[in-house]
Amino acid sequence: MKKELICITCPNSCRLSAELLDDGTVFVTGNTCKRGEVFAENELKHPMRSLTTTVRTAFPKMPVLPVRTKGEIPKEMLRPVMRVLSSLIIDREVQCGDVILSDAAGTGCDVIATLDMRP
Repeated sequence: MKKELICITCPNSCRLSAELLDDGTVFVTGNTCKRGEVFAENELKHPMRSLTTTVRTAFPKMPVLPVRTKGEIPKEMLRPVMRVLSSLIIDREVQCGDVILSDAAGTGCDVIATLDMRP
């Protein structure tokens, strides 16, 4: 597998060319620092993402609440987590940082509120 990437780990924003070889090693070119190599290897072998979305609430004055994962989750788990979140309706007032969903879809990562509902 070969991918063209733009590294996001430092301000250099290097254009990387990364190839996953048959033996599991990753060959990277275009990086100006070691972080680019690590970024490309992670992106090819086990891509992770943060998820930011909204969930419905039972409050007419705030029908949706912005939320995000507390950390990164495997890219392939984005849809399963979204399915769980789409079925939730928040029926209590929460504050920024409160856990909305623990261990989202078995990822080990919590989903937290990113806005206070209380004045």
